[in-house]
Amino acid sequence: RGYAVTLRACLNAPLVAVAVAVLVAILAVAAAGSLRQELTPVEDRGAILISVQAPQGVSLEYTDAKMREIEAKVAPLREAGEVRSVFAIAGAQRTENRGFIVVTLVDWSERSRSQQEIATELNAGLREVIGVRTFAIQPNSLGIRGAGQGLSVALVGDDYARLAEVAGDLVDRMEEDKRFGLVRLGYDTTQPQLFIEIDRTRAEDLGVQIDGLGEAFQAVLDGRTVGTIFLEDDSFDIRLVSTADPVNDPGDLERTFVPSRDGQMIPVSSFVTLTERAVAPELSRESQRRSVPITAALSPELALGDALAELQAIADAALTEDMRLVPLAEAATLGETSSGLVVTFAIALAVIFLVLAAQFESFVSAVIVMATVPLGLACAVFALLLTGGSLNVYSQIGLVLLVGIMAKNGILIVEFADQLRERGASVRAAIEEAANVRLRPVMMTMVATVLGGLPLVMAQGAGAEAREVLGWIIVGGLGLATVATLYITPVAYLLLAGLSRSRAAESQMLQDELRGAAARNQPAE
Repeated sequence: RGYAVTLRACLNAPLVAVAVAVLVAILAVAAAGSLRQELTPVEDRGAILISVQAPQGVSLEYTDAKMREIEAKVAPLREAGEVRSVFAIAGAQRTENRGFIVVTLVDWSERSRSQQEIATELNAGLREVIGVRTFAIQPNSLGIRGAGQGLSVALVGDDYARLAEVAGDLVDRMEEDKRFGLVRLGYDTTQPQLFIEIDRTRAEDLGVQIDGLGEAFQAVLDGRTVGTIFLEDDSFDIRLVSTADPVNDPGDLERTFVPSRDGQMIPVSSFVTLTERAVAPELSRESQRRSVPITAALSPELALGDALAELQAIADAALTEDMRLVPLAEAATLGETSSGLVVTFAIALAVIFLVLAAQFESFVSAVIVMATVPLGLACAVFALLLTGGSLNVYSQIGLVLLVGIMAKNGILIVEFADQLRERGASVRAAIEEAANVRLRPVMMTMVATVLGGLPLVMAQGAGAEAREVLGWIIVGGLGLATVATLYITPVAYLLLAGLSRSRAAESQMLQDELRGAAARNQPAE
């Protein structure tokens, strides 16, 4: 009875109801800008990965010693019963200055703190380990390459030196904002490299053939395979190696002797200059251009989408025309999903609209059913804001689900109202009767769906954060959207249904035209 009274009030003032709905939709659009945009919500996966990088040129023993210091920082967490096991690899990725540690946490029911809280405490302790750079990685459930490292971008351009200079300025600007957390520049000219410059004119005067100089240095440094011998079913390489003292210093190469044309042994220092320089250990490329990576471990106060937008704003004032930022890892996937979200919703709405138009054989009825979709999405935005949720891949799935359920509720009301109009009822009487009769089916659908979504809201354990945001879209968004359907759909029907004739009216009009034509063709007496 209360619903019938409020519905009648809305139908008596349809323009006021429409104005309220438009106002709510506008507020939702304005509030949507404050939603956190991220690929996935922060998840407790029960494991923390630690990447360790020591300076270039250090020994494996140095890296192993630093990793043992890191293990000592993890030991109190293990004694407190929060860490189950620690697995460490020194010399990861076939380089002596890199390491990797996997910290496995105990089951969710056996600890009171989340993975993020433990990682925050662990990061604070890792800063005390001098001589290495550490980076805590918290992977998500999508298995994206490079995921869990926060914001990852690459500055691309034409010259590594200029890219490194500009990237260093960007890192300095980012470090001024504590919300970016630990910021790393993935370009370090710290690896020593020996450059050999040959004076060709001097070598020619000395009678030295420089064609085989590279092979000679290789034999002195590491040996060189010059042939293969086969003994029965086995093969053995014949290696040319130096029998002198091992080369431990660049000066040892200068004391290497090579033969001249007349058979004399000439020291390479006579025509070779050795220069030791610091270079980058690796040169990366993105989009087929030279690139310098930048990574930021974001704090909880800064979402991935907001961090990327702020970094882009900082870069716009510092980059030249031949440079640009390329998102990597989660940031790149977030950009793809954000751009695909509009296309996905456009396709979903178009398919639903065409299906409704074919079902009702009327575009007007399809528009009436779809009229509540914007308000339903607005209700979902408010539900995310009230629960502190974010716009991610899981909430996008919930939004598409919400559109389908709202369309189904609208069909229940509009279809019955059309049937009443075919029986001769007016637009106002038909929609008022249909809304009251279909109240129970609509509420049953809403209650059943909301109760089905409650376990998602109360989920715990692995992946609970992803299920929770989907559950709040269903519980909060659908609960508010159902109220909108019960009032906005009748108002939309009252305003728009008069633009099309009912099937009964069209049949009556056809019969009247047939009788009129028969009367005109009847011969006069």
